[in-house]
Amino acid sequence: MKEVSEPRHIEPHLSESSGVRDLVFGFGDGINTSLGIAAGVGGADVSSNIIILAALVAMFTGAKAMAVQNYLAVKAQRDLLKSEIAREEWEMEHKPEIERQEIEEIYRAKGFEGKDLEMIVNKITSDKKVWLDTMLTEELKLNVEILGNPLKSALRMFGSFLLGGILPILPFFFAHGYIPLLIAIGISLSTSFVVGAIKSRLAKTSIVKGGLEMAGLGTGIALIGFGIGAELANLGIIGV
Repeated sequence: MKEVSEPRHIEPHLSESSGVRDLVFGFGDGINTSLGIAAGVGGADVSSNIIILAALVAMFTGAKAMAVQNYLAVKAQRDLLKSEIAREEWEMEHKPEIERQEIEEIYRAKGFEGKDLEMIVNKITSDKKVWLDTMLTEELKLNVEILGNPLKSALRMFGSFLLGGILPILPFFFAHGYIPLLIAIGISLSTSFVVGAIKSRLAKTSIVKGGLEMAGLGTGIALIGFGIGAELANLGIIGV
């Protein structure tokens, strides 16, 4: 009887989760930041030139801040990872029996025992790289691949923030008054929904719910900003 092999099942995996994370969060934050500024300043009924200027300043300032923050966060994570790797390598070199026992405990907890357990432990501990990777992922729960490069992560965050930030202010280059603000809100809502849907897909949660949450956040920022700007204008604090 011909042996039936398991059908080849190909699943989509992220080759660099940090890259997708930076693009999605940077783009989403850029949209919300510019929309909040445009709605707030636009609520004061000022000229489009002032709205554009305020949004551009906030956009570049926010992009720089997010990039620096992302660089420092990723660098700190990588430094921590390097420290853990160095510690595990030292323990494997100077306390191999203890580290081997930890491997046994890990796979015994997974249900392996007897010769099967011994074979797995021998196989893993025979290759130092496999041994180290197993200790990092199974014992310390560290994902080596998800961190990424600090500089690349910062640049991705900077670029995606600017890309998202420019969208809500585009209508103000071509029109004046409340019409470009309404168009900006429409652009932000639609793109925010897409970003939220992508984030939810990555997290394997409801795409529609994630999209609506992100779009609702953008709407909330616009309404709050518009209300603040309008109130300041009514009080005579700012105006044309």
